[in-house]
Amino acid sequence: MNVVGHGIDVVDLGTFRRWYEDPNGRFLSRCFVQTELEEIGDGANQVERLAGRFAAKEAVLKAIGTGFGAGIAFTDVVIHRVTDGAPKVQLAGGAEKVAKKLGVTGWHLSITHTGGIAMASVIALGTVI
Repeated sequence: MNVVGHGIDVVDLGTFRRWYEDPNGRFLSRCFVQTELEEIGDGANQVERLAGRFAAKEAVLKAIGTGFGAGIAFTDVVIHRVTDGAPKVQLAGGAEKVAKKLGVTGWHLSITHTGGIAMASVIALGTVI
């Protein structure tokens, strides 16, 4: 396995909370698919967990050298929690096309939130050097 790319992103929790609580916005439906929202659930840390996933989405796109727009939507990158607790990356649409073109076959993803920030680091793995 070779490293195809690396991405990192930091999200300010205060800013993210304003986006999340905006009564006129469609922030959640524009950025997250229903399964992500269901996996997050309710509770005191809901905003922090969502912010971590948002940072992970940004980091994934940095790892493949793109951003959102130009055929790539926030919902093209889905971050899942699996039973062992390690987050999993799932791609669709434009993001999936770019990753396949680059030869991405796997991901290492780490998400954290503390001290008013959420952060994610992603390594895209593949067979292409």
